[in-house]
Amino acid sequence: MSMNSISFLERSRFSPETIQNNQKVQLNNGTTVKFCCPGIITFEPALLSSAKTILLSSGVHGNETAPIEICDKLVEDLLQEKIQSQHRVMFIFGNLPAMNTGERFIEENLNRLFNDSRSTENQEQVRAQEIKREVQRFFNTDLHTPSSHAVSTRIHYDLHTAIRESKNEKFAVYPYLHGHEYNKEQLQFLSACAVNTILLSQSPTSTFSYYTSFNYCTHGFTVELGKVKPFGENSMTNFSQVIEMLGQLITQQELILPPLKECPLDIFDVKQVIDKRTADFALHFSDNIPNFTGFPKGTLLATDGVIEYRTLEDGEAIVFPNANVALGQRALLTVVPCEI
Repeated sequence: MSMNSISFLERSRFSPETIQNNQKVQLNNGTTVKFCCPGIITFEPALLSSAKTILLSSGVHGNETAPIEICDKLVEDLLQEKIQSQHRVMFIFGNLPAMNTGERFIEENLNRLFNDSRSTENQEQVRAQEIKREVQRFFNTDLHTPSSHAVSTRIHYDLHTAIRESKNEKFAVYPYLHGHEYNKEQLQFLSACAVNTILLSQSPTSTFSYYTSFNYCTHGFTVELGKVKPFGENSMTNFSQVIEMLGQLITQQELILPPLKECPLDIFDVKQVIDKRTADFALHFSDNIPNFTGFPKGTLLATDGVIEYRTLEDGEAIVFPNANVALGQRALLTVVPCEI
């Protein structure tokens, strides 16, 4: 299927008025494509014998371009019938205006807006509500789809790249599961993607992956695939295993994955979540220190007015440090190794 050689993502970014919301078309292979709205598209195969429902999101931060380029290619390959999905799949390109400006966001961090708030005071808040409506429609369709399984296995990979370098280049955040067991097959899949570092979140958050995990029982993950780079400057060979495995996830009924004991996984537990409370918040380590750098016990990591934040044990490592977040938002995580 050709869209006049202009990709769905390009139309969404530069001429969204050309996308008719909720328009459906059928490909020659029987797949039904639904153009939900700019930046959101679904594919449904003619025969729904599969028990997987897949959501792949990218561009929740507009300057995190590698995942956007990966998902753009998958969408176009599906539209042009170079590949055929065996499962219901939704692609979400999150913050379209921020992609066009090369910024993380325009007014507010979109990945902090997936909570119960119904505010629509700025464009990120409006987009968050639009995404949540479409996700609800997508997953609720599972309940009405004839299948040998009452409810499908639901998967959500929210794909990102990090602001700074990382000792562990590719890693995933496993949202808080409220006492449910961690899924070993998901860890096997991530390892096959060369994502061998897993952070176990220990509290609810306002992120997209926690939102779908909690509200729709997805196997949801925030997946960090490297460092932020502008469009066109990503070396796609760095993502070859991710691209291969996402392609297999979409096009194969079942995956052959390495046994968990053969997966070289590093598991970390979140030790401290440090939020920015005042305009005086400051980090006390260099801007070029990579994620997963560990420190001795008692090391001063940050101050917030008169409050000091120090490491609580030897080897406690930093992840996602950012002193420039809005007041009340997370400015730093610390993590320690653990087992599951």
